[in-house]
Amino acid sequence: MKLINVRKGQFVYYENKLHKVYSIKPFFKQSVHIARLEDFEQELVTAREINYYRPKHLDSFICQSKRFTLHKEQRAKVGDYILVINPRPDSLDHHHLHAIELVSSLEDNGVISNKSNGIKHNEYWVMVPGLLEGATIIDYQFPDAESAGMIETSELTDESQMEVPLPKIGDIFQKNDTEPFFQAMVVAIDGQTIHLGGNVQVPAEELVDTDRWTFILNVYEQ
Repeated sequence: MKLINVRKGQFVYYENKLHKVYSIKPFFKQSVHIARLEDFEQELVTAREINYYRPKHLDSFICQSKRFTLHKEQRAKVGDYILVINPRPDSLDHHHLHAIELVSSLEDNGVISNKSNGIKHNEYWVMVPGLLEGATIIDYQFPDAESAGMIETSELTDESQMEVPLPKIGDIFQKNDTEPFFQAMVVAIDGQTIHLGGNVQVPAEELVDTDRWTFILNVYEQ
């Protein structure tokens, strides 16, 4: 891909596995920040190392050790995970392309997510748990016998909920919802609690909210 075509939220393949773009830093050599969907392992890559993929109805993939199948005609229920396909947020909402959100309540014309986003029914597809009949597995760009075996093994993992991705020691993040902006480095990780320089502690779920924090770089990978 060319960097000018890379957008936040896009599904891409990197090293044969399905990832999602978290952010783009055009002034860095490794300018694309991606996360592998199966376990949210994060990587910094160049645009030419990734290949774009547009999700389709009945595509199936593993996300945080659980298999889901996308269904564009199903209405979400409370407790469902949804994938934002056609984002049209208003001034109070912050969902974006391919945001994965948990439905916390229902409204006549849409849902309210656990991040307090109002998402209309025509903006999302439901992530139905499991492998539906007629589904296409998209975990690998070039499936083979080895990757098929890994898919079967991954499906045996029993996870009760989707965890958020953890950063790495040395990652620098910029806080976007304060004036002025400030940057801090990850110095320690204690479970789902992230310790930043300056004696700042945040839950991992907050740190991966790209409306509040932006990943800059890892000081040990430059």
